[in-house]
Amino acid sequence: MNGPLILDGKSLAASLEADLAQRVARIKDRIGRTPVLATLLVGDDPASATYVRMKGNACRRVGMDSRSLALSPDATTADVLSAIDALNADPDVQGILLQHPTPRTVDERACFDRIAVAKDVDGVTALGFGRMSLGERAYGSATPAGIMRLLDHYGIAIEGRHAVVVGRSPILGKPMAMMLLNRHATVTICHSRTRGLPEIVRRADLVVAAVGKPRFVQGDWIQEGAVIVDAGYHPGKVGDVDLPAAAPRSSAYTPVPGGVGPMTIATLIAQTVEAAERALRPT
Repeated sequence: MNGPLILDGKSLAASLEADLAQRVARIKDRIGRTPVLATLLVGDDPASATYVRMKGNACRRVGMDSRSLALSPDATTADVLSAIDALNADPDVQGILLQHPTPRTVDERACFDRIAVAKDVDGVTALGFGRMSLGERAYGSATPAGIMRLLDHYGIAIEGRHAVVVGRSPILGKPMAMMLLNRHATVTICHSRTRGLPEIVRRADLVVAAVGKPRFVQGDWIQEGAVIVDAGYHPGKVGDVDLPAAAPRSSAYTPVPGGVGPMTIATLIAQTVEAAERALRPT
């Protein structure tokens, strides 16, 4: 008997990057300049700095430029808004990423929403979220958009299935639910105050774990044949699902690492390339 299908985000991301490198080369030939993703890091959080470096490395792999801006931990909201305004006005910058989380002294939502929607390649603005939710053109939040790419690549059926999203963050759980709803899934969103969570998860055909707690979703919560998407990553290379116990019950699952993480970065780069291509088209 064959085991569950492994939804390999690492290999898919590598394939996507090969295609993006060709698209970037065509942009360079047309305009004589290299597309730029600008990343803005506020503070000195080591994990955030690592993520910014990973995104810069991904840019270089496809031939793009990455412009990294760092502000001190005592930067104010006004400082961050000023930096975003400068990037919005810079025609060489096609995408802007404000690394989450920012220090508590910064109004993160105000800063996210200052990013021009045409350069919101990480899908963090309220306007972009609203457009995406309504099925209009917008760049989706990178992690859930990457998950959708992964599910589509492996032919995972979405329409008509019951999807349970565990987590309701504005950059993962909520946009994930809207993307699945737009693809005709029946969606239940769960969170820290959900009653009877294990029983709800047991009724799911597709489980997206995005709660931010290691091995929170237990193996016996998963019904036989369900699809597991583990969007978490924690020290010890574990996700939000107890995969050793849960994966054997599933029909398909994302490994940790190598599942959702690579697709997040690849999708961010893909949306930056798309922004650069759109900037070349006549308005």
